[in-house]
Amino acid sequence: MGVALLTAIPLAADRADAWKLPLFVHVLGALTLVGSLTIATIALIAAWRNGSAALTKLGFMSLFYGALPGYVVMRGGAQWVAHKEGWEDSDVSWIKIGFSVSDLGFVLLVVSLVIGGIAVRRINRGEGGTPSISARIATGLVSVFLIACLVAVWAMSTKPV
Repeated sequence: MGVALLTAIPLAADRADAWKLPLFVHVLGALTLVGSLTIATIALIAAWRNGSAALTKLGFMSLFYGALPGYVVMRGGAQWVAHKEGWEDSDVSWIKIGFSVSDLGFVLLVVSLVIGGIAVRRINRGEGGTPSISARIATGLVSVFLIACLVAVWAMSTKPV
């Protein structure tokens, strides 16, 4: 039994090197995405509660400069890992959850960016200091995307059947 274990260790170590960089890229993008979504959600909810234009801008800027690049890196890394491992057409539930959340999340992110951009533009023009209905809609969409990302993180970590 000890010999079989010792011979399996180098094989596992060799295999890990093949997808170490793509997995690192995927996890780095996912951490950036979830962190930026968390900042945006907290800032937008706080702006909704106290009417701060600065927090509305912070929420939108964290989406634009953090969540969007994080999404691109996360999705690119996920596709890279899936291609290297042959999981592109896999029927595994955790992969389906990850790709579903990322596909739906992209739509939510783009809509949030457009709506949030409109809200920040109105603030910059001086058309209302309090967060508008568009900022509140963006808050809801970002919150839904954050929750979906946390579900995907759970699925990627636990790998349910």
